Amino acid sequence: MDTFFISHGAPSMSIDETVPARHFLKSWREKVLPEKPKAILVVSAHWETSNPSVNVIDGPNSTIYDFYGFPKPMYQLKYPAPGAPALAKRVVGLLKGAGLGPIKEDKARGLDHGAWVPLMFMYPDSDIPVCQLSVVARKDATYHYEMGRALAPLRDEGVLIMGSGSATHNLGAVGPDGGPIPSWALGFDTWLTEALLDGRYEDVKRYEEKAPYAKKAHPYPEHFHPLHVALGAAGDDAKAELIHHSWTNQSLSYSSYRFNKA
Repeated sequence: MDTFFISHGAPSMSIDETVPARHFLKSWREKVLPEKPKAILVVSAHWETSNPSVNVIDGPNSTIYDFYGFPKPMYQLKYPAPGAPALAKRVVGLLKGAGLGPIKEDKARGLDHGAWVPLMFMYPDSDIPVCQLSVVARKDATYHYEMGRALAPLRDEGVLIMGSGSATHNLGAVGPDGGPIPSWALGFDTWLTEALLDGRYEDVKRYEEKAPYAKKAHPYPEHFHPLHVALGAAGDDAKAELIHHSWTNQSLSYSSYRFNKA
């Protein structure tokens, strides 16, 4: 099973049919991954904890509306995918085995919008077991890459490992759709794609010093670290592929990537 990083953009994609990435995600099973995963592990930017945490849910996942001031229909959407307690326990064991503990098991938390918004288009039947893994506050990209490396065995077990964040994420610098893309957003996004396709993964791990406009594109790293987990899970010799590229809000990149073994 290949690993993926999906730029999920604004939660309004859930109801806004004009967002190009929405149509990309709806074509997922036909054009990207026809093979149905046995389970899905989502590393979402919208769950940030002091230590790695996994939701261990026996029964359907609840739908978390972790956004404010959006249209009422968004708060009526549901994605009751079954939990994946066996996978969650496996994740705990792999992370502990790699010395990345302690690991918290959260038995109440459902799926945040970084998980359920893309998944509702990718797998609309909500019939695949899903669990989430948090990103870890105050840990760097290399740490998250090592988290991914620890999770690599899941790929051979039919588990889809998906990082969900954003290629660029500076909500204080967004603008109207259709406006010119700022040089900082275009510069970082272009650098990221070139670095990944060239296999310069050490540079991607050290993006804060290697990438142009890194701090402008990601004032905080939580939307970028899911990429490092997905990349680490694919392995050092993985090949990267750009599978989608679009923009909304002038500076919000939806660049999404597939990582597979050479």
